Amino acid sequence: MKQIVRTAPQMGEALRRIRRAGQLTQAELGQKMGVRQATVSRLEAGERGTELGTLMDALAAMNLELVIRPRAQGQGSDFEDLF
Repeated sequence: MKQIVRTAPQMGEALRRIRRAGQLTQAELGQKMGVRQATVSRLEAGERGTELGTLMDALAAMNLELVIRPRAQGQGSDFEDLF
């Protein structure tokens, strides 16, 4: 499943959706990452100040990878409809 995210809150929502699809609780994901449930909650809330390493740990724990590419041309609202 491909997800296009452009903001921290969109990233958090995408991670939450994928975590739930995998039937993991925040606590279970935190355990896989080696962090507390509250850290997963902050990540999913898209809070500023979350460390890049925390994001990468979450992606690895859910067997995901980050792909960076140039932004597609079009209106930002076109992508909002995906969420």
